[in-house]
Amino acid sequence: MIVRIMGEGQVRLADSHLTELDKLDDELLAEMDNGDGPGFRRTLTALLAKVRELGTPLPDDSLEPSDLILPAEDATLEDVRELLGDDGLIPGGA
Repeated sequence: MIVRIMGEGQVRLADSHLTELDKLDDELLAEMDNGDGPGFRRTLTALLAKVRELGTPLPDDSLEPSDLILPAEDATLEDVRELLGDDGLIPGGA
């Protein structure tokens, strides 16, 4: 799967990592629902760090279609709300 982090580029990520990322996504959704700004920031940073850690960066000149698009690390709660689908940032969650 190809994941784009807005403002950074794309990484290739094995589907087997989605369960781990979905846990962080669920935390992020709960923090957004509760208006927990500091928790939101901490979890978004952790989610993006995990994607960077587990993923393999694609070359800058690569133009692969993205399966997931994640917000930039400095995104606001409002920015992320605009990106959310029914399942959060990571589809297929609980």
